[in-house]
Amino acid sequence: MSDPKSQPNKDLPANSPPGTEAARSLGELLAEAQAKLDEQRDAWLRALADAENARKRAQADIAQARKYAAERIVEDLLPVMDSLEAALGAAGAGPDALRAGVELTQRQLRQAFERAGVAEVNPGAGQRFDPHRHQAMAAVAADQEPNTVLAVLQKGYTLHDRVVRPALVTVAKAVENGAGNPISDSNLESN
Repeated sequence: MSDPKSQPNKDLPANSPPGTEAARSLGELLAEAQAKLDEQRDAWLRALADAENARKRAQADIAQARKYAAERIVEDLLPVMDSLEAALGAAGAGPDALRAGVELTQRQLRQAFERAGVAEVNPGAGQRFDPHRHQAMAAVAADQEPNTVLAVLQKGYTLHDRVVRPALVTVAKAVENGAGNPISDSNLESN
């Protein structure tokens, strides 16, 4: 058997200089590597463009969602507006008819609020003051336990679990003993 390295390459001319076969192999390898590099670079650029397009689509979707976020609540409030306009247009209606119309409008508004996830914050008298849901407008000396609600001045509202407007309340405070320090516990037995 003969050595395959010693046999001349049939693709090369017979009078080629020595080492041409190796040079050609290196040239082919370089061309293949360059083709793979170009192919991978093209794939990378396409992936980059796809990611950029996905980001732009997501931004457009978010902008669209923000723009029309109130659409559902607006649809629920339109009947309320219609009822208010009808009440204003009923100039000859008596007080009972106007009251009935206003009560109907209030029910429609409450239903719209319920569908939107809006709930009242309306603490009862004697309920513990909650600074996260209530806003104390005054502290009044009362016989009730301190830090309890005495009266609601204005209802509050929440949207799902977030307070939109706290309830405005008056809060009971401890009756002060004129003879001593109201903060001190030393004169509790004297009352």
